[in-house]
Amino acid sequence: MTLIFNKKIFIYVIPFLLGLFTSFSLPPYNFLIINFITFPILLMFVIFNFEKGKWILFQIGWIFGFGYFISNLYWITNSLTFEEIFKPLIPVTLIIIPLFLGLFYGFGTLFCSFFKLKKNFSTILIFATIFSLIEFFRGFILGGFPWNIIAYSWSNYLNSLQILSLIGTYSFNLLSITIFLLPFIIFFNKNSKSKLLSLFFLLIILVSNHFYGGLLIRENKKVNNIDMDFTIKIISPKIGIKRFLNYEDPDKTIKELVNLSNPNSSEKTIFVFPEGILTSIYLEDLKNYKKIFSDNYSDNHTIILGMNSVEKVDGRLKIYNSLVVLDNNANLLGKYNKNKLVPFGEFLPFENFLSKLGLKKITLGYQSFSSGKKRNLITINNKNFIPLICYEIIYSGKIKTIGQNVNFIINISEDGWFGNSIGPDQHFSHSIFRAIEEGKNIIRSANNGISAFINPKGEVISKIKSTEKGVIEVKNFKQSDKTFFNVHGNKIFFYFILVYIILIFFLKKRKNR
Repeated sequence: MTLIFNKKIFIYVIPFLLGLFTSFSLPPYNFLIINFITFPILLMFVIFNFEKGKWILFQIGWIFGFGYFISNLYWITNSLTFEEIFKPLIPVTLIIIPLFLGLFYGFGTLFCSFFKLKKNFSTILIFATIFSLIEFFRGFILGGFPWNIIAYSWSNYLNSLQILSLIGTYSFNLLSITIFLLPFIIFFNKNSKSKLLSLFFLLIILVSNHFYGGLLIRENKKVNNIDMDFTIKIISPKIGIKRFLNYEDPDKTIKELVNLSNPNSSEKTIFVFPEGILTSIYLEDLKNYKKIFSDNYSDNHTIILGMNSVEKVDGRLKIYNSLVVLDNNANLLGKYNKNKLVPFGEFLPFENFLSKLGLKKITLGYQSFSSGKKRNLITINNKNFIPLICYEIIYSGKIKTIGQNVNFIINISEDGWFGNSIGPDQHFSHSIFRAIEEGKNIIRSANNGISAFINPKGEVISKIKSTEKGVIEVKNFKQSDKTFFNVHGNKIFFYFILVYIILIFFLKKRKNR
């Protein structure tokens, strides 16, 4: 093994393969056990090459990250296939994005060089601390891209995820990396006592967390459902993404949506349609389609959908990706402008400069969307909704509901940009995490993605696959109190980091006696 680890070619091959295999722990594959193999080997590889210098250590993390992201984010290039102008960028994008994101892990292994790493428990704590901090900062730097942090490997293990309501995703990520690294002691430490202790801790943590989560889920089942005096219909229309470029007749789209929603004039209903479903018109143009709405919907109906809106600010037109609430006559009852925009998809970073080079954002039109200022609460039928548009569901700790009685989170999305790939499954997994963190029911309407109703424990009550069209009816829900994480947010993560630092110093001091 020493020979393999020391051969120069393997400096590049092994980290790449480790990153590649690790990506299969994520949705939709969910081979969680892989992480118990790849992370210990990665740490051992870092230790074996420790004396070769900082540049080698940086490369190990960088290449690991490249292998990890190129295999789980390849679907991003699908968004470049809809216009000829973008197609030459596909091979470049396929490489550049994983290389950029891999830099975070490169800096992680580089920071390891400042510590004396040995085959002991303090090394595990050091590596887990650095790695989790790196993933935290990945979620915030340059707008942030917290997609597919390691903790999402647990997406299929609902019992184990219940701890999210207490500590949130980033703290859980820190604990997860620690757990994944424990076999490092079992594999590589020669001390039998250390091996047994590590195995004991691993089993205790896994089993106790599993049973704790199971207890919470069972207790939740005993909570009575709250019946509503209205129905929520989640609409998944499965309309092709190419309509963005074809400027499809709005009359046709609206009629298709109406037919699928199948409104009953006497039934009090909220209809939830996906993001940007009316691509050919802006909110301001809806007045031309009042008759279609009034002919098909009644006073008992409220419509929620995603579309673009325009405002004139200081003589300049600003375009927003909006969630709008309409009555049956297409009159505006409420609006939310998306706060967190997708770089290059919805806005062009450094637009003044890059636009001169002929670059533009990928989605419809050349002008970038503007970002909304705040996330406002939407109240319909005496129930409160927090709006999230597409990409916004991936941000842990960014849903502010303190002091507000929130019944539902509404997430509308257009996942057609992902194509027929693993992207929609990855996107959907974030919804499960947010439901548990916030202790809220999630209403998710996705076009060409997974639509669902998710309860506060992350259980998927009803679901429509990304390849299907259909309607989900919600007539009751589980009410839940604010979670500990909802109240305290991501500062919990830094408390965990502080505890880890204290433990590291304690173990180091004890070792030096």
